[in-house]
Amino acid sequence: MKPWIIDLAGLGTGFWLIGYLLSLVLFFTSWAEHLGWIISALCTPLVIVITFRWFRTRDLPLSYFVGVGLAWVLIAVMLDYLFIVLLFQAAYYKTDVYVYYALTFLIPVVVGMYLKSTKDDRGDPV
Repeated sequence: MKPWIIDLAGLGTGFWLIGYLLSLVLFFTSWAEHLGWIISALCTPLVIVITFRWFRTRDLPLSYFVGVGLAWVLIAVMLDYLFIVLLFQAAYYKTDVYVYYALTFLIPVVVGMYLKSTKDDRGDPV
């Protein structure tokens, strides 16, 4: 399978699925009202670490990471709409969801910027 398919669709769907399954578990607890914030707090560091480790050995342009972020957001929006809004007829879009979408875009972009800056600092070609 082509690496860009795994980078965009595989990771994007996998990260979404982790959050979705965690939200289903938290929904049946007393923390259900704040589950978006809880999931963001738990999953953001995990996604950062996995993203960093996934891309650290590859020399990719920053535009690639922007594309990854856009793809991940599109995947998240579509799957959220299908499997939360339509399926559960939920009033879903609150502040935590917009923060989640912003993080979904920013994580691969910031990881890409960091990886590019560390390669540039060592004198590697840009």
